[in-house]
Amino acid sequence: MALKIVDPVCCGIDVHKTFVVACIASTDSKGVTTYKRHRFSTFTKGLTELSQWLCAHHCKDVCMESTGKYWIPVFNMLESSCTITLAHPKYVKAIRGKKTDKKDAQWIADLFKHDLVNGSFMPPLPIRQLRDLMRYRFKLTNFSSSEKNRLQNSLTVSNIQLGNVVSDTFGKSAMNILDKLLDDPLDTAFDLEPLIHRSMKAKLPDLQLAVDGLITPEQAEKIKIIRQHYEDLEARKADLEAVILSLAAPCSEELQLILTVPSFKNPFSAIAVVSEIGVNMDVFPTAKHLCSWAGLTPSNDESAGKKKSVRISRAGCYIKPLLVQCATAVVKSEKHPEIRNRYLQLKKRRGHKRAVIAIARMLLTAICHILKNKMPYDPDLYKKSDARPMQREITVEQAIRFAQAQGFRIMAASP
Repeated sequence: MALKIVDPVCCGIDVHKTFVVACIASTDSKGVTTYKRHRFSTFTKGLTELSQWLCAHHCKDVCMESTGKYWIPVFNMLESSCTITLAHPKYVKAIRGKKTDKKDAQWIADLFKHDLVNGSFMPPLPIRQLRDLMRYRFKLTNFSSSEKNRLQNSLTVSNIQLGNVVSDTFGKSAMNILDKLLDDPLDTAFDLEPLIHRSMKAKLPDLQLAVDGLITPEQAEKIKIIRQHYEDLEARKADLEAVILSLAAPCSEELQLILTVPSFKNPFSAIAVVSEIGVNMDVFPTAKHLCSWAGLTPSNDESAGKKKSVRISRAGCYIKPLLVQCATAVVKSEKHPEIRNRYLQLKKRRGHKRAVIAIARMLLTAICHILKNKMPYDPDLYKKSDARPMQREITVEQAIRFAQAQGFRIMAASP
């Protein structure tokens, strides 16, 4: 039985850094397919010629693989005139040993015309711009954390043990002490009391012992550079956050709804979720599809009746750590028993890590329904779903299997 042709006229594009190869597959009423191929430059002029070439052949459906960042200029140029399906490279990879650029483009077109390609989720342009800024903010946060660790390591090398006494090495009192140390690294007998907050007066003896170290001139210069870099990163991060807040203003209603979800207190956490999944949940058939896209569902790998792996996938490298962080925080609080109780039940059977992933999936499912129904988080819904019915029935065979699963040995009744 032949495969059904869904798209009679479509185009497959093989994307590279300096050029793209496009192949239009046109199928007539008799099922005969003819191919037209052309190579275009990735300069704006070449991509404009690609758009005009597709319009001249009345081709509106385009499929291309997401190769690095090279697909983005092509997508931006064709987005207004074509319906683009962006495919993961592993789903459209050609047979090894029979690969050329022209054959790759034709293979993508052949797969696409039979509707055998699952397109990746692509939010609208404003959400994509917000996603780009939020991911850059994530990188700046990592850079800042790295600089803080480097400064702490420099203090440890110099035997300045401020971190053992104060709760925050980058707090106001600790920074005042560090400024005094850097002014004259050889002088460690200065008066600490004017430099610290009044709440830290009881720690004065420990602080005197903590600053009794030796900062070499080289380490002092290194610490100054690290601190200046850290302050510059924080300033640039503040500028970026101002741009993000202005760009996220049209989604204020959805952000307020997400902030009702447990553990979502920071507005930038809500913005990070919106930047990854958007505000229109109709693009995902169900909440399970969204969780699978975010890499929070167990994988299926079964052969000959044996499950080989149930590990979660590597997808969602930005949204998954955020949800796991929120899940780890909310399971420690007793303010939300509907979540904590479920975590404790899962932890007994599956362990902490799998239980936290399940809670992260629970939070993302709640966000999906909140955005779809435009209603705030309601914990009573979980309490109702967890409530057991007053009258339940079970067969004898089910009762025996349940008892065996609990470790009981079934014995025949005595006469």
